[in-house]
Amino acid sequence: MALKTLVKVSNITNLSDARYCAGMGVEMIGFVMDKHSADYISPDKMKEIKSWVAGVLTVGETQSGDYEEVKTLVQDYEIDILQIADASLLPHISDLSKPIILKLDFDSAYFEDYLERYNQFVEFFLVDGGELSDFARYTLKEYAFNYPIVLDFGITVENINELLDEMHLKGIALKGTNELRPGSKDYDDLRDILENIEID
Repeated sequence: MALKTLVKVSNITNLSDARYCAGMGVEMIGFVMDKHSADYISPDKMKEIKSWVAGVLTVGETQSGDYEEVKTLVQDYEIDILQIADASLLPHISDLSKPIILKLDFDSAYFEDYLERYNQFVEFFLVDGGELSDFARYTLKEYAFNYPIVLDFGITVENINELLDEMHLKGIALKGTNELRPGSKDYDDLRDILENIEID
């Protein structure tokens, strides 16, 4: 199965999500490495999940701005790609020899500055925000001509194809959810969006 754009699914906490995403052609699945997060997953559980799926890249997601802490997380989790939210880690975090995703808030006063300053150090920018207003769509469309942007907000079943057609995005990001009970998942939103961007 193939999708018309790069898709990353964040906050994976269970094997059901991981296998579903792999089967749907998702390129990247993300695991939260910060213990204080409700979606935290331990290194052992992440590796166990990883052993059961093929064809997807694993992303370690952290909010930490401490270089030594992030270095330890990368070693413990054995991830393919590192996602950070603290731009001050760049460029020296590149020493860890992992491709970098930098998560940015569209509403930040430093948004444009960070795009320009850190573009050479990242695989792409994961852009989060509040409402995907007409202004946000127009602005991100302009930035996406020059920077690799993966959109992480405002995506619905109704607008997904329109967004991909008009915004020149590198990809989109969706989120996994907790299991209702082991092996039981409600995939409605995730399934509907992914099925909407399947390539026949």
